[in-house]
Amino acid sequence: MTALLEMRAAQTSAWAAAGMIAAVVLCSTAGEVMTAAAMKSIGDLDGIRARAGLTGAIRAVIACPLFFLGVCFLALAFFSMLFALNHLNLSLVAPASASLTLVTNAIAAKLFLKENVDRRRWTAAVLVCVGVYLLAH
Repeated sequence: MTALLEMRAAQTSAWAAAGMIAAVVLCSTAGEVMTAAAMKSIGDLDGIRARAGLTGAIRAVIACPLFFLGVCFLALAFFSMLFALNHLNLSLVAPASASLTLVTNAIAAKLFLKENVDRRRWTAAVLVCVGVYLLAH
């Protein structure tokens, strides 16, 4: 069984591997950004809970379409990860997808959520890219 898995992983082209990892990273980033944007648009859940109770806070989240779109993208990321793990080695997929998601989240937070991403985070993102490059070669 292990030999079959290793043969399948070896047969997967570099472009296919990159595509699978990219699908995980992009779906995860889209889901996290949409979920964060939804939560920011909803406002302070503690304040909503104080006014309308726990059911009011839950209702506020459920009524936000952006939240559900974000959850759908996170589900796509999960299933993309399962697909990638079916074709590639865990030792490549897990670190590459997790670390590249850190990079894309920093970029997306800056572009779409207008968050202040400091120099330390950008330095970490560059170091992550170098690490992924070394992992892949």
